Amino acid sequence: MNIYVETNFILELTFEQEQSASCEKILQLCEAEQTKLFIPAYSLAEPHEKLSRQSKSRRELQQSLDTELRQLSRTASYASRIQSIQDIANLIVQSNEEERNRFSQNRERILNIGEVIALTADILVEAASCEAIYDLTPQDALVYASVTEHLRQDHPQQACFLNRNSKDFDRPDIVDELQRFNCRMIPRFDHGYSFLQSQRSP
Repeated sequence: MNIYVETNFILELTFEQEQSASCEKILQLCEAEQTKLFIPAYSLAEPHEKLSRQSKSRRELQQSLDTELRQLSRTASYASRIQSIQDIANLIVQSNEEERNRFSQNRERILNIGEVIALTADILVEAASCEAIYDLTPQDALVYASVTEHLRQDHPQQACFLNRNSKDFDRPDIVDELQRFNCRMIPRFDHGYSFLQSQRSP
């Protein structure tokens, strides 16, 4: 079975969000060669922007906290009460490094077991069409066009598109189009893992 995932799959793993355990189990299925993972090239690049933007925001917050802590420490009655705030400031710095490491590790795993759908001129043209037809954002249109273009070329007997973007992808016209390619649209990674498990049952 072809499993198509998008940017949020990596973000779940990177930030250890609520569906990250299911994403990890899906990766393990693919590592066991029980399924085949496909991901648009754009979805491997997009997390860099989010990580950089978030890292900058946290650094600015950490600098503001440091400034306030220096002021508070000059007040005798506060000096013994600021340790918890210092711990928060340290966590802000540590979290940036830990998230970057998790992103690098999971990206490497995905590259080892999966296939990256290259961003071609045909996909760029198709994405522009998807923006207009489905009212998708440019980012979502690139992802969706990558998935459908690969489905057209690969003709899988069974596939699923796992994502965490029900607001844009979970709509009848998109669901119907994917079904024409034998591809099920599943807008939660935990539901996606349950579906994959059901397909493995005798």
